[in-house]
Amino acid sequence: MNADVDAAVRRTIAEYCQTCDDGRWDEFALCFAPDAVVQVMGKDIVGRDAIRDWISAAMPPEKRGKHIAVNSLIEVDGDDIRASTDFMFLALGASGPTITTVGRYVDRFVHLDGRWVFASREIVMPPRR
Repeated sequence: MNADVDAAVRRTIAEYCQTCDDGRWDEFALCFAPDAVVQVMGKDIVGRDAIRDWISAAMPPEKRGKHIAVNSLIEVDGDDIRASTDFMFLALGASGPTITTVGRYVDRFVHLDGRWVFASREIVMPPRR
């Protein structure tokens, strides 16, 4: 695997988490290609602007917390870059952090303006038992 691609993809994954947690929506949007698609809970959000609008509405200041992204498996096949990353979301309440969501990001990347950005991201939640 190309170490530079691996590092760049990991950086994009981290930027997604940190810009979302901080409410920096314009920077968050730049993690995505202009025609990117996010699939979550049976919905497709298409386009960088729509993705920014969706997440900013879903994450007002009182709902923000911390994304923890781990165990990224990155596959490189020429320009076909894919990754799967486990995540959890911690709500930051008065009694301390609480895990509210866990799942897996399934991503495809595209090289754009000198960096690797999301072409697609599927947010997969595990079935409840």
